[in-house]
Amino acid sequence: MKGLELARKYYQDFGAPMLHEQFPEWEHRIAAGLIGSGSECFGYDDEISQDHDFEVGFCLFIPGEEIMDRQTAFRLERAYAKLPGEFLGVSKSRIDPVGGSRHGVIRIPDFFTEKLGRSDGHLLLSDWFRIPETSLFEMTHGTLFTDESGLLTQVLEELRFYPDDVFLKKLAGELLMMGQAGQYNYARCTARGDSGAAQLCLFEFSKAAMHTAFLLNGRYEPYYKWQFRALKDLPLFGELAEPLEYLLSSPNTPEEVREKQILIEDLAGVFIAELMDRSLTKATCGDLEKHAYSVNDHIRDASIRNLHILTAV
Repeated sequence: MKGLELARKYYQDFGAPMLHEQFPEWEHRIAAGLIGSGSECFGYDDEISQDHDFEVGFCLFIPGEEIMDRQTAFRLERAYAKLPGEFLGVSKSRIDPVGGSRHGVIRIPDFFTEKLGRSDGHLLLSDWFRIPETSLFEMTHGTLFTDESGLLTQVLEELRFYPDDVFLKKLAGELLMMGQAGQYNYARCTARGDSGAAQLCLFEFSKAAMHTAFLLNGRYEPYYKWQFRALKDLPLFGELAEPLEYLLSSPNTPEEVREKQILIEDLAGVFIAELMDRSLTKATCGDLEKHAYSVNDHIRDASIRNLHILTAV
């Protein structure tokens, strides 16, 4: 059974009854679900995932102290700790008294502060440039089983994807990195026989290409170990996982260098065609760098448009 399904059933069988019986005055103001770190929140958990940090449990998101007092929060923590220690063969970890647990009772302002740096969760435009994308991915994956107050749901909806100008800035930066690393520097490094630098070029090109794919799908990019898995699931560009893996995992013999240069141009063409279809670029060539600056020119906010093009990379 997948972690999300396990968490939901554990909540339905034990968590919801506990809230109803012991905290009837609070059950409609507490959000429950499984959101945050861990492959189970993304649906990526498997047998290998269970070798560490895999447990049965769920999150109870409670209001700040100005609404729910410490004594009530403490009683809720005690009640959660007393839930069955094993469910369908999976153990529940003990609650860490100094924090750090991914399950259990979590104050909503603390959750927002940890992931976003703002206790109310409402971001300024400048905030979008400093928050790690993995945090945004975590905040927008998982499942809420209940949130009648809407305190959590409202912020999660605001986080669904980047504001338009932030999206364009990130896109422009990644296109520039693709052009510099793949279309320009890879050939120069292989011509010099600098195999290490050539491989770094392929890494930077592939890394930027993957992020570009996520951006054009309107999706956040996950932690690096899940990127290929998530790329394959994208509605657009999922088929690029195989050629990108080839670029990263194959040698750089003279014949393969020629093949890779052709492949790099083919991949660039795929993205350029998408940019043109969406009218995100006015450039009409195959040079990704020119398209990067054209995308940057589409940014409406001058303060963001005039930032260095690699600001958001």
